[in-house]
Parts: sequence; structure tokens; C-alpha cells
Amino acid sequence: MSDVQHWRVTYNDIHNLIRKATPKIVTEFNPDLMIAIGGGGFFPARVMRTFLRETTENKSLQIQAIGLSLYEPLPGTSQEQIGKEVVRTQWLSPNPGKLLLGKRNLIIDEVDDTRKTLHYAYTELLKDVEEELLSYPEPERAELRAATRFAVFVVHNKNKPKLAELPPELPYYAGENVEDVWLDYPWEALNIEEHDRLAALDKEKRVS
Repeated sequence: MSDVQHWRVTYNDIHNLIRKATPKIVTEFNPDLMIAIGGGGFFPARVMRTFLRETTENKSLQIQAIGLSLYEPLPGTSQEQIGKEVVRTQWLSPNPGKLLLGKRNLIIDEVDDTRKTLHYAYTELLKDVEEELLSYPEPERAELRAATRFAVFVVHNKNKPKLAELPPELPYYAGENVEDVWLDYPWEALNIEEHDRLAALDKEKRVS
């Protein structure tokens, strides 16, 4: 096996992992709002919304998007920043804290690799909530803070040491735990038929 093993994932794989994970999320968290981290979290969030709306009474469940980049080269960033520093490219607007306050907010991404992106998203969203709380009388803040909850869902969690941590009390859900492999997602493929063909071969090798 090479130093970096590639693991190709199909749209069906992702769909089925989300389908299996959703009942537990509904029972334990039942989100009011979904926050997709772009670009890998967009497709999983949209699929999960279908299952959540089917199993809950919240038919108006919405997806909001934030843009965070850790590995992609962006204008104004240096090579030293890539892979080390999370760069914010898009955020909730115009008033993030007001949008989040009093809700059960589910943060969604495709993979938990180093955990730096998830840590950044959670801590920055929490800052928005705390800033919004300052506009309320102090006696109301504790109740509003308690009513505002966060959880995380990722399609894949890599079993590896993380470079950042999330609070242990934060609900955390993963569709699948995998080894430290290079995950090739279908939305990155130029030829989806070839991607699916190679993914099928990958599965045969893992089974054998």
C-alpha cells in the first residue's frame, strides 16, 4: 500500500450514510437550523434536510452556508497559510447571532480531518451568539444561552490525532469513521462514471 491510500466515495455512499445517521440526530438533537460549511458540506446538508423534513414536523427547515477554506489557495493567502490557517470566505449575514439565538444549530461538513475547520466554525458562531446576547437584559441571557445549542455532523471522521478540539459536551455525529485515508468525493470528479467504476473496485479490494 502506498503512503497515502485513496478511498473513492460515491454519491450513493454519502446518501446512505446520511440516511442511517439521521434518526439518531433527530432523537438526540432535532435541529432547527442547518449550517453547511462550503464547499464539502453543501451536498450532505441538502441530503440530510430531505430526511429531517420527512421525520420531523419542521417542514420549513432551512440551510444556511458559511465558507471556510483550509487547503485551497485563495487570493491574498500565502503558501504558508494553506493547511495551517482557516480562512473565512463567506459568513452568515446580516446578523448571525440573531439568526442562531434560541435555536438548535447543526453544523455540517463532509470530513473531519484535522478538526481545525470545525473548531473555527463552532467557536466563531458561538462568538456571534455571545455578541447578540449583549443586546438583551442580563436576566434573560442565561435562558437564551441555554436555549441556543450546537451540534456537528460529518459524513466521515478520520481516526487520527486532531489539531484542534471541540468541547466534549458538544453533540458530535459521524456517518462513518475511517482510517487516515485520502477521501475522493464525487463532486471533485470530472468523469463521474470513471469515479464510480474505480470506487467499486476500491470496495472489492477492501472486502477481499
